[in-house]
Amino acid sequence: MTAAVEVRSAGRTFTTREGTVVALDGIDLTVEPGEFVALIGPSGCGKSTLLRLIADLDQPTTGTVQVFGEPARQARLHQAYGIAFQQSGLLPWRTVAENIALPLQLHRSPKEDRRARVDELLALVGLEEFAGRYPDQLSGGMQQRVAIARALAERPGLLLMDEPFGALDEMTRERMQTELARIAGETGAAVVFVTHSIPEAVFLADRVVVMSPRPGRIRRIVPVDLGPEAERGEGTREDDAFFAAVTAVREALHGAPIDPRGVETR
Repeated sequence: MTAAVEVRSAGRTFTTREGTVVALDGIDLTVEPGEFVALIGPSGCGKSTLLRLIADLDQPTTGTVQVFGEPARQARLHQAYGIAFQQSGLLPWRTVAENIALPLQLHRSPKEDRRARVDELLALVGLEEFAGRYPDQLSGGMQQRVAIARALAERPGLLLMDEPFGALDEMTRERMQTELARIAGETGAAVVFVTHSIPEAVFLADRVVVMSPRPGRIRRIVPVDLGPEAERGEGTREDDAFFAAVTAVREALHGAPIDPRGVETR
């Protein structure tokens, strides 16, 4: 089966007035179809840069990036992925339904197909009653749910997310994590998710990619065994396996030795 994401020997170097900055160096990463992978590391380690390379919002200086077997540029042109950022980016003059329909409208999907898909997505994110509302009439968490629905509008096999819950309060953030786990499980899309939160990464992911300070390299890849994403809920955060994975990721971030039985380094 073709990998959702295949990054090989990827590096990204920037030239500034102060000199050369190596943001990423020698990145090798494979994300399988339907897999949820979280990227975590200190500020400036290149997490968002790596996500931007996958999304073809930037290009690697060295190495290659493929999405579903084709170069990232072609994958972007073929709408192979959806993307969501920390800010929802909703258009304030469009209703919830109109914001979700925007990608379908831009690609000239038939009106009836658009209406049916929007209804399906509103149900998926639990916002059926808010279809006619405008973004400023929604809470931050609801706005992010709309952004996720919009990112899924064209049924992409891959969802790229850059700290989408970073601006939310803790209670809303945990609810959104549970919602995203359910949505990822129900849609079967692969997800690459950037976060600064260890508990968030562990709760959501099948594997947590721990990155080193600049130049950004993959320090460890920690597998998480908490069951299918769609079945994760409040009880998951009290599970011994959850605390064990949080500890493993924290130790990897701080460079402490890790039990090799709990770490995957592929």
